[in-house]
Amino acid sequence: MNLPNRLTVIRIILTPVFLFLFLADFLSYNYIFALIVFSVAAITDFADGKIARSRNIITNFGKIADPIADKILSSAILLGLMLIDMCSIWVVLIILTREFAISAIRISAASQGLVIPANIYGKVKTVMQMVFSIIVLILLSIQVFLAAEIPYFSLIVNIMMWILAFVTLFSGLIYIKDSLKVIDFSK
Repeated sequence: MNLPNRLTVIRIILTPVFLFLFLADFLSYNYIFALIVFSVAAITDFADGKIARSRNIITNFGKIADPIADKILSSAILLGLMLIDMCSIWVVLIILTREFAISAIRISAASQGLVIPANIYGKVKTVMQMVFSIIVLILLSIQVFLAAEIPYFSLIVNIMMWILAFVTLFSGLIYIKDSLKVIDFSK
């Protein structure tokens, strides 16, 4: 297994560690620890693609596993935020529905010998998910560290999550439109 694929697997392994720390309110500064683990996982996402492209070691496994690892990590933080009432269930539903739909398309493509990599819109969506998630984790960490509420914190997080839901939906619709050009859905 090459280095980019190992980094993808590491991201998958770090996800339950992140979620455990995020939800471990019995730990002092759990959000800080969760932020560190999430940031390392996000860095592996950036690094695996950069290394694969620069060394020309892009694999079919990487094309499939990398977006799945992203979905697992982004789903974990969405579910965590929903559990602490920082994210609407509707945002989670929109994002997860898009992710499952795209996965179904990828599986259909693979059954026809095709690999459809993420497009620029999906990459923008993923970067936004990572950046917004890190911002939320930083703000949660600041609240815990200062033992004080950040004014309008919940509103800020919800606005970011709804923006993310819209971008996620848009990127999914573009991916579906593009896939209709290359996949035979009658098979």
